Amino acid sequence: MVKHNNMIPNQHFHKKWAGGASGHARGPLHIVSWFDQAPKKKVRRLKRSAKQAAIAPRPTGGALRPVVHCPTIKYNSKVRLGRGFSLEELKKAGIPAKFAKTIGICVDKRRVNKSEEAMAVNVARLAEYKAKLILFPKKGAAKKGPIADSSKEECAGAAQFQGVVMPLTKPEVEYPMMKVTEEMRAVNQRSTMRLAFIEKKIKGTRLRMKKEKEAAKDKK
Repeated sequence: MVKHNNMIPNQHFHKKWAGGASGHARGPLHIVSWFDQAPKKKVRRLKRSAKQAAIAPRPTGGALRPVVHCPTIKYNSKVRLGRGFSLEELKKAGIPAKFAKTIGICVDKRRVNKSEEAMAVNVARLAEYKAKLILFPKKGAAKKGPIADSSKEECAGAAQFQGVVMPLTKPEVEYPMMKVTEEMRAVNQRSTMRLAFIEKKIKGTRLRMKKEKEAAKDKK
């Protein structure tokens, strides 16, 4: 039963199954069943497996993407994976743009580098990818190019990479530790910070009061 000044419960539980006995007993109101949840889960898993087998030996997580900073002042300190590497980054890494698309590297022709630091990070990312890459020859023997084809032994021992290629990792920050001394214990840091905050807050008021006193003295 309802207590205090609350709304009387009036839930509508008498709903009709998808259309009701007479077709559309209550208009567009439907209850959709989900009895095939388990089979659908199996179908999605089988589709993923078939897709991975179709693109093998390519990585399951797609092509390599660059590290970019988020837009706007609020988020530009954060980094994420971008759309594709710029032409300047590919040129510094020694990879032609057309060839990059064939070896699993995303290319974004519109992107422009605005800092040397960000470009250096992505050039190093491409260099690391080149060092780890196992390139299967199309036909016949291994060929030389911007990146030479891998040998038969390397291709035979290769396995399909699962997940995102070279995902972002958070750097581990080491905080310096120190021993707490008696001098540190004697100082109440909260009181010190609170006093500094109050002093900063009333600084303008004190200056105004000082000017008013000086103006009153001049009038006298």
